[in-house]
Amino acid sequence: MPNSKPSRRENFLGIAWMIASMAGFSIEDAFLKTVTKQVPVGQVLMMFGAGGLCVFALMARRVGAPLFHPQVFTKRMLYRAVFEFFGRLFYILAIALTPMSSATAILQAAPLFVAIGARIFLREKVDGKTWAAILAGLLGVMIILRPSADDFSALSLLAVVGTLGFVGRDLFSRTAPPALTKEVLGFYGFSTMVIAGASFALWDGKAFVSLELTQALMIGAALVAGVFGYTALMTAMRTGSIGAVTPYRYSRLLFGISIGVLVFGEQLDAPMLLGCAIVIGAGLFIGWQNQRRQLAQ
Repeated sequence: MPNSKPSRRENFLGIAWMIASMAGFSIEDAFLKTVTKQVPVGQVLMMFGAGGLCVFALMARRVGAPLFHPQVFTKRMLYRAVFEFFGRLFYILAIALTPMSSATAILQAAPLFVAIGARIFLREKVDGKTWAAILAGLLGVMIILRPSADDFSALSLLAVVGTLGFVGRDLFSRTAPPALTKEVLGFYGFSTMVIAGASFALWDGKAFVSLELTQALMIGAALVAGVFGYTALMTAMRTGSIGAVTPYRYSRLLFGISIGVLVFGEQLDAPMLLGCAIVIGAGLFIGWQNQRRQLAQ
């Protein structure tokens, strides 16, 4: 029955899909970080976006979802595209120019910013406990960034801007018309990535390069990992209960930090780990509060 409570087995499968999804996204980040050391960021974004939009166009055709539905061209969907533009562009810049572990850690603050945005733009109620968790989480972000430290780099703010872009995208995704399926939204998300790549390429001024086989394979592998991550995420949310599977989004931090340390030789320190713990704790508390509120309604 569609409205029945998911069983323990379904929740377990949903959790497994969520963890697999976060692993896929982390692998995508790793390949993109590697290839952007050799290929201009704008070129990578354009190629990655073009591949993704083709995949989602085929997926939309398979389920019979029209790509050029009139509701695509509404003001809210335009706002969603603008936020997607900045999220995609600045996060890949953060991945390319800063440690993967710190970029991934800052991205985990997205639920905190979503809660703030939902209060401001969607007029959702936020109680005192949730506000306290939000402030604690923002403190955790500041500990990760350490703006007063001697080794602070303004490039770390790229991940913050990218995260805010994704937050705006997610907020406007909540208001997306039901007629716009995940395949259609995915198509336009990757189309925005192509525009972001072209815009950055014009600003950056770097000439495009001829890809070697290994570089093309890395972009292809990033695309496969990203599409798998997106598909696994949708499967997770439809298999288990939201309250059961959502906390496992934070497994992306474990994967991101592990790849950063083992593959890219990044170093972790106590403030970084403390900040991560605070951000994750605050995010889990907000998720728990939302779950309680939904059950009480």
